[in-house]
Amino acid sequence: MGLILFPGDGDTTSPDVSWSYGGFAAFRRRLARAEGLTLSGMRGFGGELPWSEVSTVLEPLLDHPDVGGDDLSPADCAAILPRLETVIDQWAKDGDGTLLHEHTEKGRRLATVLRLCVEKDVPLLFL
Repeated sequence: MGLILFPGDGDTTSPDVSWSYGGFAAFRRRLARAEGLTLSGMRGFGGELPWSEVSTVLEPLLDHPDVGGDDLSPADCAAILPRLETVIDQWAKDGDGTLLHEHTEKGRRLATVLRLCVEKDVPLLFL
C-alpha cells in the first residue's frame, strides 16, 4: 500500500512518483528538517505547533494528508518547485547513504512532476 503523486492532466503516460506511506513520511520528515522544522512537533503530526506559525513554501506538501485532502494547485506547485530543487541539490552534495540517495531520487522525480503541473497548468493529484 502506498501513494502516487501525479499531474492531473489525464495523460497516463505522464511521469509520477510513488512511495510507501512510511517512505513518504520519512521523505517529508527529511524535507521538514531542511526547513528547520521537526515534523512531529507540528499540528497534525502529533505536535502542537500550528502551521500558521511557521513560514515555508513547502507547507502545502509537508502538511498534506497521506489519504484524501485537496489537490495541490498549479500555483502551489510553482511555489514549491524552486525550494524543493534547492533542498534536493543540497542532499545530493551531502554525501551518500541508501536512504539519502532514495530521498534525492524521489525528490528529483517529484520535481519533474511539479514542473509538468506548472507547465500544463494542472493540479498535483494524490492517490
